[in-house]
Amino acid sequence: QVHLVESGGGLVQAGGSLRLSCAASGRTFSSASVGWFRQAPGKERDFVASISGSGSNTYYADSVKGRFTISRDNAKNTVNLQMNMLKPEDTAVYYCAAQYSIIDKIFVSKNEYAYWGPGTQVTVSS
Repeated sequence: QVHLVESGGGLVQAGGSLRLSCAASGRTFSSASVGWFRQAPGKERDFVASISGSGSNTYYADSVKGRFTISRDNAKNTVNLQMNMLKPEDTAVYYCAAQYSIIDKIFVSKNEYAYWGPGTQVTVSS
């Protein structure tokens, strides 16, 4: 079992930056793939980015590629999402999720993730 908590959300103007963090406790974190997802009001929860347990593999949604960077520090049991050049359409609740695998791989579908944090609100004003 692993417990996830997101932090770093807030209100920012368009063009600004935020850094989200996902802190894990419980089970060893370094063998877990971690993903970030977001959900705007009335919409589906969408994939944003993911990173493999070792950190060597990453994958991004086209909508955030070149603006967002996912990284992890397994010694600190944290995964970060650096968000630059934010747009109003980035406004959503952001969730981190984890899934364990014996292979160093990434997961993209929200249905593949077993563990979820409660989420953190990101609001981008125009």
